[in-house]
Amino acid sequence: MNHSSKAIIIGAGVAGLAGAIRLAVQGMQVTVFEKNNYPGGKLGALERNCYRFDSGPSLFTQPQHIEELFALAGETVEDYFSYRSLPVSCTYFYEDGTVIHAYADRDLFAKELADKVGETESSLARYLENSKKIYRDIGNIFLNYSLHKKSTLAKAPLLRALAATRLPYIFRSMHQLNTAHFKDPRTVQLFNRYATYNGSNPYQAPGMLSLIPHLEHNEGVFYPEGGMISIVNALYALALKKGVQFHFQSPVQRIIHHEKKVAGVVVNDENIYGDTVVSNMDVYFTYKHLLGHEQKAKKILKQERSSSALIFYWGIAKEFPELGLHNIFFAKDYKAEFDYLFRLKIMYDDPTVYLNITAKCEPGLQAPKGKENWFVMVNVPANTGQDWQSYREKYRMAIIQKLNRVLHTDIEPFIETEEVLDPVSIESATSSFMGSLYGTSSNSKMAAFLRHPNFTNAIQGLYFVGGSVHPGGGIPLCLKSAKIMSEMVKDDLKKRQTH
Repeated sequence: MNHSSKAIIIGAGVAGLAGAIRLAVQGMQVTVFEKNNYPGGKLGALERNCYRFDSGPSLFTQPQHIEELFALAGETVEDYFSYRSLPVSCTYFYEDGTVIHAYADRDLFAKELADKVGETESSLARYLENSKKIYRDIGNIFLNYSLHKKSTLAKAPLLRALAATRLPYIFRSMHQLNTAHFKDPRTVQLFNRYATYNGSNPYQAPGMLSLIPHLEHNEGVFYPEGGMISIVNALYALALKKGVQFHFQSPVQRIIHHEKKVAGVVVNDENIYGDTVVSNMDVYFTYKHLLGHEQKAKKILKQERSSSALIFYWGIAKEFPELGLHNIFFAKDYKAEFDYLFRLKIMYDDPTVYLNITAKCEPGLQAPKGKENWFVMVNVPANTGQDWQSYREKYRMAIIQKLNRVLHTDIEPFIETEEVLDPVSIESATSSFMGSLYGTSSNSKMAAFLRHPNFTNAIQGLYFVGGSVHPGGGIPLCLKSAKIMSEMVKDDLKKRQTH
């Protein structure tokens, strides 16, 4: 590939960074325009009174995707980034006083479920084997190939996938599948939770999503040294090393295209030309604002939006030895919570609370000695104009009451510092329409096929990466979207050069 190929990337989120690295390695001149004054998109960090917080995604799985990028670029990953595996992936707290430690060691985890809720030890092994099988045979195609190009489908191991596709995975909900597998509602609730990993409802989303636990329970959960922001720092440093140019505080105003071909972008009222343009911006805003394509944007909105989040960043002047890095405090009535999230789109007064504390892994570094940095998150509906000011107050109260109840304590006096992120601020900081964390939800049987592809037939040379397009949201999938896109660019450029 010759050096005259110029690629422009809109947005320096994780997929934008990974895409920039891949295209640079392919020999292209790559320029990234980012509206914020920092890289990383939703994967950010903030610091208040010596407390450090990851502001966005907090779960790290599949480090091999990051290692693959460094290997591809001919760099030693250890020079940029290090991580370690965790003995417990998550600690689950239930209102009835049950506490379940999801050990990384499968035998320990099975014993824990047997001791605490009476599951047979073989039921976990069976479930996780199935999860691995669907991930390997079916997930592999959804996640590593474009579902929208004949050429890539020819490469995908389709027959294997079809052979492995049991109808229950498509026609039964995740909840139905989990109920068939486990006898105790607490175990079912634990595995239903994985639907929220892509902003979906386990009572509606297809059983296919039961491939998600495979990542955590078969492959493991990891902690990146320095917190999640170290992923962004490593990718950004690698991109710079590969000659990628970054322009921060430079929002793209428009994508230039002519006779069905992309020609560049407009930034600060100036035309910047390139024959490949990759949008890492929410696909809805890409069509609405950058292409001025109102109809196409509306069509994307026909699909249900994923849920959003309300996050409190609390500096806590106390240590809680019973808590781990990842903790979940479950709602008593899970079904009702999802009903409020997706159908009613209003606040539920007993939300499931996720609590992440990186000070558990790096005490003294992520929070002052003897103190903890609490990232406290609840799933909330996407923004349709709810009164977030009053919601913030009400959710804060509900969260504190729940944590006090389950931990038998009074947390409020220990909160030394507080920041809040809600769907409105998520939308303004990251251009995620309605504050949806994952673009569209996966609540319909065909959701995987309905996600916007990583290209468009309407404009040659325009591509899409990130959580709002195929294969979906979350760090591993964003990295996969960058890989799918870069393969397409390579194929398309080859075709153009031979014609």
